[in-house]
Amino acid sequence: MTGVVPRVGSQAPDFSARNQHGEQVRLSQYRDRRDVVLVFYPYAFSRVCTSELGALRDRPELLAGAEFVGISCDPMFTLRAYSEAERLEFGLLSDFWPHGRIASAYGVFDAERGCALRGTFVIDRAGIVRWSVVNAVPEARDPDAYAEALAGLRPDLG
Repeated sequence: MTGVVPRVGSQAPDFSARNQHGEQVRLSQYRDRRDVVLVFYPYAFSRVCTSELGALRDRPELLAGAEFVGISCDPMFTLRAYSEAERLEFGLLSDFWPHGRIASAYGVFDAERGCALRGTFVIDRAGIVRWSVVNAVPEARDPDAYAEALAGLRPDLG
């Protein structure tokens, strides 16, 4: 693993990357506007990643509470095909080049495999990390944990 996982209560590392449509997205563009959930995942089209992101797609009440952003080291065109095939409406960002730069900034880049670990970071409107979890590549995350973390930020959503 490279980098250090940001501590809860610390400023989230800012970054800029292209989404599956080629649009430039910067984390700081959400500051003072929306809470953000960064969902790092290893590979588009893999079984566990597809089930995790599909579970988020199928939870519109959860997605309404924040800006969900999936991040992998896959190329942008792979992410476009993946989002279309799986009907994913939220943004998928490409951390392809420089390879793993964003995942490294969040301490979730596995340099041996060349992919991100399953890291999730809930970031409030001030840009502060309020909750995080990092799982190994084969270990799926629980979307109910995201809902709980978001409800803690915005009691009106819980």
